Amino acid sequence: MPGKRRTNGEGSVFQRGDGRWVASITVGFDENGKQRRRTVTGKTATEVRKRIAQVGKELQVPQFDDKTTVSELVDRWLDKVVRHTVKERGYENYEMIARLHIKPDLGSKPVVQLTVTDVDNLLSTKLDAGKSGSTVTRIRGVFSMALDQGVKWDVIPRNVARLSTSPKLNSKQGRSLTQEQAKHLLASLKGQRWEALYLTTLYLGLRRGEVLGLMWEDIDFDTAILTVQRSLQRAGGQLVASDVKTAKSRRTVNLPDEIVDSLRTHKARQAVDRLKAGEVWQDTGYVFTTLIGTPIEPRNLNRDLGTVTEKAGLGHWHPHELRHSAASLMMAAGIPIEVVRDVLGHSSIRMTADVYGHIMPPQRQDAAARMAGFLGDAPAAS
Repeated sequence: MPGKRRTNGEGSVFQRGDGRWVASITVGFDENGKQRRRTVTGKTATEVRKRIAQVGKELQVPQFDDKTTVSELVDRWLDKVVRHTVKERGYENYEMIARLHIKPDLGSKPVVQLTVTDVDNLLSTKLDAGKSGSTVTRIRGVFSMALDQGVKWDVIPRNVARLSTSPKLNSKQGRSLTQEQAKHLLASLKGQRWEALYLTTLYLGLRRGEVLGLMWEDIDFDTAILTVQRSLQRAGGQLVASDVKTAKSRRTVNLPDEIVDSLRTHKARQAVDRLKAGEVWQDTGYVFTTLIGTPIEPRNLNRDLGTVTEKAGLGHWHPHELRHSAASLMMAAGIPIEVVRDVLGHSSIRMTADVYGHIMPPQRQDAAARMAGFLGDAPAAS
């Protein structure tokens, strides 16, 4: 007759057909994630339980929890760790991934029973449902962080998500405006209320949150320098200005005369808006605002740009595509990659090269011409 099952880590006890009792315990995992177990036998269940308990004590095998579910672990990780270590918007992203993609499929499963196969099946299901490789990679990453914490808390012995197979990511080259399209867009923006906003984005490649988070104190008209130091995002149901995401994102950039002139014109127009609004005007200090001085809702910017580009005959474009266009045009104009990196606020040249390295025709043409001139007169082989 089978013996009583024990909690994970403490071992299992059962009676063999020959009457002997057997107890086993997980003592670790090999490099492939396979369990390593220690087994003892004896005449009675009590005897083998004592012996296996002694083995666990000697090896300092933790007593893993066989009741905590995946949902409980993930929720505890979100509340006790993530909530205190990331910005509110980051927390919302982690919570959304857990709520929509992890807990519905595996939430009720005891986390100690979670296997690599379970995680691989989850990722495969998401890919089959049409989720992109990058989305599924994020799901795997969030799951892995939660399980890492479970290991630290001695809830589970290992992180099976780390042993799962990451989906293949298809590298996509983002859409960019051509030089002719960019010039056409700029011409169509003349006199429009948000002309300076779109010029600043297209010339400098600012992120949507960065351009919306600009304040007048960030612009030095005397030196023609703009400082990027905050980002406006919607988090927790409200617009929040927070520090830019990395040290490299916090940067100063030089302004061309066209942007300086456009910003001066915009400032004068904003003064007129203030007079028209009267008492309802809110002096928030933002460069780009609504007609009553409040910050611009990011989704409204998306809609407005789509309308502007469609009227210009360019189709529907997104603010991030203006950033991508700025980088592509800088590279195509022959601006050194390290300068493009600094203007964009990338953390490394590698990041800039991975995304925009394919767009360097002037440099490549020049390189080809130089090599042809250098080697063109080489003597023929004898």
